[in-house]
Amino acid sequence: MEKMKMQSADLAEQNLRKLETLFPNCITETAGENGRIKKAVDFEKLRAMFSDAVMQGDESYEFTWVGKKAAIADANRPIRKTLRPCREESVSWDTTQNLYIEGDNLEVLKLLQESYLGQVDVIYIDPPYNTGTNLIYKNNFYQSETEYAAESGEIDEIGNRLVVNSRSNGRFHSDWCSMIYERLLLARNLLSEKGIIVLTIDDNEINNITSIMDEIFGEENRLGVVIIKNNPQGRSSVTGFQISHEYALFYGGGSAKIGRLPRNQNQLARYSESDENGAFEWRNFRAQYSSESPKMVYPIFVKKDCTDFRIPNMKWNEQTQKYDLLEQPASDEIITLPVDETGRTRTWKWAISTVAENKKQEMGVRKDRSGQPAVYYKGRMKNDGMTPYTIWDKPEYSSSTFGANLLADMMGNGVFSYPKSLFAVIDSLKVANAEKDSLVLDFFSGSATTAHAVMQLNAEDGGKRKFIMVQLPEPTDSKSEAAKAGYQNICEVGKERIRRAGAKIKEENPLTAADLDNGFRVFKLDETNMKDVYYTPAETTQQMLANLESNIKPDRTALDLLFGCLLDWGLPISVPYRSEQIGGVTVHTCNDGDLIACFDQEIPEEVIENIAKRHPLRAVFRDDSFPDSQCKINVDEIFKTISPDTDVKVI
Repeated sequence: MEKMKMQSADLAEQNLRKLETLFPNCITETAGENGRIKKAVDFEKLRAMFSDAVMQGDESYEFTWVGKKAAIADANRPIRKTLRPCREESVSWDTTQNLYIEGDNLEVLKLLQESYLGQVDVIYIDPPYNTGTNLIYKNNFYQSETEYAAESGEIDEIGNRLVVNSRSNGRFHSDWCSMIYERLLLARNLLSEKGIIVLTIDDNEINNITSIMDEIFGEENRLGVVIIKNNPQGRSSVTGFQISHEYALFYGGGSAKIGRLPRNQNQLARYSESDENGAFEWRNFRAQYSSESPKMVYPIFVKKDCTDFRIPNMKWNEQTQKYDLLEQPASDEIITLPVDETGRTRTWKWAISTVAENKKQEMGVRKDRSGQPAVYYKGRMKNDGMTPYTIWDKPEYSSSTFGANLLADMMGNGVFSYPKSLFAVIDSLKVANAEKDSLVLDFFSGSATTAHAVMQLNAEDGGKRKFIMVQLPEPTDSKSEAAKAGYQNICEVGKERIRRAGAKIKEENPLTAADLDNGFRVFKLDETNMKDVYYTPAETTQQMLANLESNIKPDRTALDLLFGCLLDWGLPISVPYRSEQIGGVTVHTCNDGDLIACFDQEIPEEVIENIAKRHPLRAVFRDDSFPDSQCKINVDEIFKTISPDTDVKVI
């Protein structure tokens, strides 16, 4: 039972709801007291609704919301964070090129900006749908979430959230738009020129996300919007409809092209036939007919100078600049064309007289979009699939049968809610042109369906695609099946799925998956490796100076520092590396000399010389590895003499 409010009605709120019913276009979101966002009336629009004259004022075509400027600023704001390696939770750490990163994806995307700038071929994301449930990725543009919740009465006495981003919340759409906008701004920097991003969404934010994607990636780079029938049983909605679909938005870089999907059996049967040489397909050979004579046919793409592709019984007419039919073939005669420049034999599917007759009867012959009959030729069918449709309705796209049930078979029932269909993701990657050496990024990884799809694709075609999964370690509900199974957060579910899926794929595909990379390096977002040493002279005390003898936090390992340097220098954290003992200290070499590092104390001079003789592109040491400035000068001199092109730095 609901409690009585025991207070007078909020008349202003009631009037606002009445106006929203009558004039929904006049309701907006705005910042109120203390930065709190609430619904409000756009009185300029409301006045325009009662006027037959054009309202005065500046106008521009734009899409905006409260918090958009703050989202842009937040995306551009630097952070003092790092990614710490976690070998014990990884699989095949030394050899894999796949990554699994735990942390807020906004901050992770910031850290990846230099290392993966323009290097990602496919981005596939399934962000939280704005359904009125909890927003995992909160925004703190005006006040902390705790402060906002406390003021609005959205938490109970022990801190549990009672109402989160419900539709009555004034910042319902603004919060979601800000959350996704700043992340997409950063993701755009990572996408290659030929890369494609795929974003799935439902009806709640399809209009807003389309406007955001148009703005960030360019409306001209919108490749298509696909409707995926992911819920054949349907789910009820407030409108009374049974919702059975979601959307997949495809946007590309400046030179992106979509890929093809395999033909199914019905399509193969319809468009192909077999003979001793294999499969053929009928291809449209469009023709136009003269109204004066049915004996004149003008193949559109056959030009005068195409001497290697001549049409029998036809002659070029200089006056009309068209081909004239010299002799009318019999109705049952098939005209065979000579072998063309590609080595294929071209054959008419129908005699021209048959086409002319059917033109009159308007039956038996396919027509092109202009209504003209279309003549077809037979050519060797390429095994490159077919252009995808904008409606995907295969049974394999069901998120219950091939999402939840598939995951349950591997890991048990109920460990993750609403996982994507594996096959919907696989086909999305194919259409996004995930070639065999592609790098695939998913920064809303969830149960890691995308990683599973990448490995499955590699097993099918022998590809070497790599993945980067990013996921916030959101705790699982203590009463959930996932918690009962021992998974404390979503990341543990995702990592275990990759382990099991990789092993299963290898077992089921012993020939094609023998060399499959089913491993992954685990990294966890954390505070910077460095101590906070930025003090003004007035703030610095003698005790602080004593504590700052080392500017590196005491709990950080050499690997923490190594991968922190890779990020800082803009190198991929998936690069191979080796560690070896030289002169009593440990030397780390990344990618055969892209970077060589030593973080030990008191590095012998002969070790410095050894590193310099390897002529690395970059070399890095700890600042406190050298007791004084003279030692640092000696290091510089050694490299200037032996390897002057090496970029030498200390941390």
